[in-house]
Amino acid sequence: MVAEEGTTRIDIWIWSVRLVKTRTMAGDACRGGHVRLNGERVKPARPVRAGDEVRLRLDGHERVVVVTKVIAKRVGAAIAAECYVDNSPPPPERQPLMAARDRGAGRPTKRDRRALERLRNL
Repeated sequence: MVAEEGTTRIDIWIWSVRLVKTRTMAGDACRGGHVRLNGERVKPARPVRAGDEVRLRLDGHERVVVVTKVIAKRVGAAIAAECYVDNSPPPPERQPLMAARDRGAGRPTKRDRRALERLRNL
C-alpha cells in the first residue's frame, strides 16, 4: 500500500509529535489497542491525515488530539506542539500518600519507618 501525499503512518506521527518517547512504544501502543483513530482501533501502519482525531491511552491517562499538520520526522517540542490541538481531559488531582511529618518531630519510630517503606514499595 502506497501512502497518499500528506499522510504518514500513525506510529511515526505519534512518535514525531512527542506523544510517546520511542517509536517502539508507539508501535506497541497501536498493536495493544491503545491508539484509536477517529474512534476505531488501528494498526501501526494506518495513515493519518490532517483533521483526524487520535486518542492515545498510556499510563492510565488518555490523550485526545486533533491532527493539524502531518510530519514524519521527530522535531523539537515547540514545533511538535503546533502539529496538533490537545483536547485531552485534565488529569485527576493527585492525593498525597501520607501526611508530612511535623518539622522538629524527631526521628521516625520503627513503626513510622516501616510504614514509609511499605509506601515506597507500592
